[in-house]
Amino acid sequence: MEGIVVVKCGGSTVTSLTEAFFQELVELKKYGRHPVIVHGGGPVINEMLETFQVETTFVNGLRKTTPEVFQVAEMVLSGQVNKMIVEKIQEAGGQAAGISCADGPIVQAEVIDEVQLGLVGQPADTDPSLIYSLCEAGIIPVVSPVSQNKAGGRLNVNADTAAGAVAEACCAEEMVFVTDVPGVQAEGEVIPTLTKEEAKALLQDETIYGGMIPKVQAAMNCLDGHVKKVVIASGTAAEKPADGTIQGTAITAGTTPAEQKVETG
Repeated sequence: MEGIVVVKCGGSTVTSLTEAFFQELVELKKYGRHPVIVHGGGPVINEMLETFQVETTFVNGLRKTTPEVFQVAEMVLSGQVNKMIVEKIQEAGGQAAGISCADGPIVQAEVIDEVQLGLVGQPADTDPSLIYSLCEAGIIPVVSPVSQNKAGGRLNVNADTAAGAVAEACCAEEMVFVTDVPGVQAEGEVIPTLTKEEAKALLQDETIYGGMIPKVQAAMNCLDGHVKKVVIASGTAAEKPADGTIQGTAITAGTTPAEQKVETG
């Protein structure tokens, strides 16, 4: 299916996404494109774990997921956060359906390390059929990263990892990482386009630093597969563009127009 754009909304941004952001998603449908939202919910999970007095720890950036932690994580991801995003899309004039990677199943996962991480999985098999059906019906899928365990039950999968698996399964033409900044910046200005090689150079000279580092690294990983373009964009902008595009820094595997001009003389 052509025209799929996978939009990854991080847990730190889901509660601050603006009305303009959701209008932008709905606008994509008018231009024949098919947004698919994959979201996290870490901060909301933390709040709920604290409310229920359930202890949680992290191992190499991944939340150790005991059965008690999983119950809360699934409730937040596939319930509270998922339905909040669905509601916002529908308020912006679109149609949306809240599902998880376990539905279909879109993603079947395998346990990474049960001793160290508990019920945390990594994608093993994918099937985009359910996503295609929703997109063809004019509905925007809103997907929680909770995935089916190939051995039975369900697993907690990192949202970035799940989004990448969904993008690969759908052969998405574009992937968008939604952040609280307008894109990759140099000297206070947003860089509109970068190639993978240019992005690597900016990482090496530390023009890209801090919280932008993992986002750019994740973007480059996506380009190793079928995804043609990754955009790092803001979900907190007050206004939406009028041309159906997603504004930010576009990172591609190939050359930028400027580089092509140099190569062709």
